[in-house]
Amino acid sequence: MNKKMLLSIVSICALLSSGCVGGKPAQPCEVVIGSHAAVTPVSRMKLKWWGPRHQAVLDRVAQGKVDLLMIGDSITHGWEGSGKEVWSQYYAPRNAANLGFSGDRTEHVLWRLENGEIDGIHPKLAVLMIGTNNSNGDEYTAEQIADGIKAIVCSLRTKLPETKVLVLAIFPRGDETRKTNKTSNATYNAQWAKNDKASELAAQVADQKTVFFLDINRVFLNEQGELPRGIMPDLLHPQAKGYALWAEAMEPTIAKLMGETK
Repeated sequence: MNKKMLLSIVSICALLSSGCVGGKPAQPCEVVIGSHAAVTPVSRMKLKWWGPRHQAVLDRVAQGKVDLLMIGDSITHGWEGSGKEVWSQYYAPRNAANLGFSGDRTEHVLWRLENGEIDGIHPKLAVLMIGTNNSNGDEYTAEQIADGIKAIVCSLRTKLPETKVLVLAIFPRGDETRKTNKTSNATYNAQWAKNDKASELAAQVADQKTVFFLDINRVFLNEQGELPRGIMPDLLHPQAKGYALWAEAMEPTIAKLMGETK
C-alpha cells in the first residue's frame, strides 16, 4: 500500500471516529441474533482453558468495583502477557477487567456477555476490539463481521445502559504468506482490507453519546504503511512496544470517556 492510499484510509477513519459520518447512526440492536454465524452466540467450553477463564471472569465481576472493561480476543488477552506492565500502569489503577479470550470470534464474545461476564457491574467504559479471527478464510464477509460487532454493542448497551462503549477498529495484520516469511513486514492485503471494511461498517453505530469509534491503526505502521515485526512479531499480536503504542493512542479518549478529563 502506498503512502497516498494509507493517508486516504486514515482520513476516512478519522472522520468515522470523530462522528462526521453523514446521516443517522445505525442502531446496533437491529442486527438479528442467529441470522448468521457471527451473530449466533457460541461457547468454547470444549477447550480446557476456556471454561476456567470464563469462571475467573465471573469471579472477578462478582467482586464488583469494575470501572473499565477490555473485551476481545487474544490481542486483548495479551494485556496479561506482553502488555502486562503497560496494563499495570494504565488500567489496573482504573479497576479494569480483562475480558479477552484467545481465539474468540464475535459469536464467542456474545455468548460470554450473555452468560454472566457483565452481570451485576456498572463500568464507566467498555472497550471492544474483536473480529480479526472471523476474517480468517472466507467463512465470514466484512458485513457479517460488522454485524457481530454491532450485536456485541447491542448486548453491552442493553445490559449496561449506563456504560459508554468504545469500539476500536480491528488492528492491521499480516496474511498467511507474510506470516510464513519470518523477516518481512506486513503490507496491505485482502484480510487486512476485509477487517478495515468491517470496522468502517461497525463504526456506523457510533452516536458520539454512548457509543464511540476510534481507529488508532496508523500508530502501528511505519512510513511505508507496513506493519513492522518490531511492533507485532507474528504480524498479529503486539509485543510490549505495541501495547505501549496502543495504550498511549487510546489514553486521551479513555480519560475523556471515563470522566477524568473534559
